[in-house]
Amino acid sequence: MDVQTLTYLIVGLTFALYIGIAIWSKAGSTKDFYVAGGGVHPVMNGMATAADWMSAASFISLAGIVSFVGYDGSVYLMGWTGGYVLLALCMAPYLRKFGKFTVPDFIGDRYYSQAARSVAVVCAIFICFTYIAGQMRGVGVVFSRFLEVEVDTGVYIGMAVVFFYAVLGGMKGITYTQVAQYCVLIFAFMVPAIFISVMMTGHILPQVGFGAELIDAAGNGTGTYLLDKLDGLSTELGFAQYTEGSRSLIDVFAITAALMVGTAGLPHVIVRFFTVPKVKDARSSAGWALVFIAIMYTTIPALAAFSRVNMIETINGPDSQGVDYGSAPDWIKNWEKTGLISWDDKNGDGKMYYAKGAENEMKIDRDIMVLATPEIANLPAWVIALVAAGGLAAALSTSAGLLLVISTSVSHDLMKKTFRPDISDKQELMYARIAAAAGIVIAGYFGVNPPGFVAAVVAFAFGLAASSLFPAIVMGIFSRSMNKEGAIAGMVTGISFTASYIVYFKFINPAANVADNWLFGISPEGIGMVGMIINFVVAIIVSKMTSQVPDDVVAMVEGIRFPKGAGSAQDH
Repeated sequence: MDVQTLTYLIVGLTFALYIGIAIWSKAGSTKDFYVAGGGVHPVMNGMATAADWMSAASFISLAGIVSFVGYDGSVYLMGWTGGYVLLALCMAPYLRKFGKFTVPDFIGDRYYSQAARSVAVVCAIFICFTYIAGQMRGVGVVFSRFLEVEVDTGVYIGMAVVFFYAVLGGMKGITYTQVAQYCVLIFAFMVPAIFISVMMTGHILPQVGFGAELIDAAGNGTGTYLLDKLDGLSTELGFAQYTEGSRSLIDVFAITAALMVGTAGLPHVIVRFFTVPKVKDARSSAGWALVFIAIMYTTIPALAAFSRVNMIETINGPDSQGVDYGSAPDWIKNWEKTGLISWDDKNGDGKMYYAKGAENEMKIDRDIMVLATPEIANLPAWVIALVAAGGLAAALSTSAGLLLVISTSVSHDLMKKTFRPDISDKQELMYARIAAAAGIVIAGYFGVNPPGFVAAVVAFAFGLAASSLFPAIVMGIFSRSMNKEGAIAGMVTGISFTASYIVYFKFINPAANVADNWLFGISPEGIGMVGMIINFVVAIIVSKMTSQVPDDVVAMVEGIRFPKGAGSAQDH
């Protein structure tokens, strides 16, 4: 069978599996909808958390960034994985002990204020929509190439699938669907990486092949190591050395820190720890999730390097003089149809040439690297189709988690806790489903009109989380003296500063988005760290100048700090 037929078959089977799971695990109560009944096994929850956390940015875009920018791309690897450790050790058990459905619920009760709850809701929804824009972009990229439909049509198909299992099943349906999606995406990611590692280095483990010697067609060593080859190719074509970064040290630190604390403040990941029976299970599921995440994240640098070498040699030829466009490989022609690759014959010689600066004739969207890798390496058609299914699994799993946060923030924190406290459980569930449906429509709009490439958009979401929710959560757990006035002032100031900085440099005046114009030399991707510091400083100053925290709240904070007992999620 050809690639398109296999893709329809494999993607169709995975979609049928997701929808079948949603029907089997339909939510019958708000507790099912919000926290899957609180009875998910730690290993299953770890797998679901990994799928929720490893979005289209991880599956589709991260290897593309590392492939194109080399060492500088490591900030994403360090920041996202480091942030997960921070979340697992410093926050998840305490929030689990608190036993509420949502992050705004925690902030509203901890800071004894409906205003604090409302600010947290706005922050959570803002973060989730920024994040989901990247996921819908990923869905469109996959569909446009492999199912040969318009990007817009692909987004609509993805919306329909997510609508079905997110709106019907809530967290219960999403959890078990995400377990299946993790299995699909990790298999889809690892199979081509192993194939290519064996072909290029003879090592079955990509992590070992990453630092190994390249082999020739006969399987003999060439005497050249993969990274040495990449450094040579990069400098020959005018790029910086692959293994050396071009970012300043402060920017690398800022981006890593923003991604790290942003990860720990992401509401759709935090809520996953409310789905297990006990605090001990929250710790255990966090550990399992880290194992499942590490499988992909230790493979990404290797796959990125393999893909970079293959891409350059395929376009420029073994002599680096270019390849006739008429005899260009099929993968270039296939991706040209999507508009994500284009060729401009600047010197009129009929040959493609990829380099930096004026000589470059190829425009290549970095989001295609993982999806195109099997084609570039001439892997079997079923591997290409499998990667398409994996990319969709990654995008859809995270989209569902984000939509749940949006729906619960609206139905539970705004309707139930603020505007209509007398509504029944059934009415609250109805509002949750309406909010999820509305969220899908807005997410679809972002998919059709994406504000940027996947990983950059997602990085902004982490920066917004770092500057708003993270400080409020941390001070809520570890500070008995932080009051509602301080928390509200900190959240508003932090997210306003960070969002304004990002919007200015990325949308209002992108021409000014250069290091000389950045505050302290920190890029928009890393400004969340500064926003976080501003949040902490403003919150502490305001809290010192305003009223003391009530005694009952101080006692509650002390109770959270010792995470013993079940602390089951409840609506009170």
